[in-house]
Amino acid sequence: NYRVHDLHALLAQLKKDGVEIVGEVQEFEYGKFGWILDPDGNKIELWEPIDEKL
Repeated sequence: NYRVHDLHALLAQLKKDGVEIVGEVQEFEYGKFGWILDPDGNKIELWEPIDEKL
């Protein structure tokens, strides 16, 4: 997965740029997760950790 700083803002920008978002953001005690598809249809996981030290 890829660590990101602001998952919701990044997903909004990616969607605006035409990237396909997969499902809804899921939140856990250790962070938020979201998924996108690359141009070949591969699923990519994005992770915004709760604690930036993770």
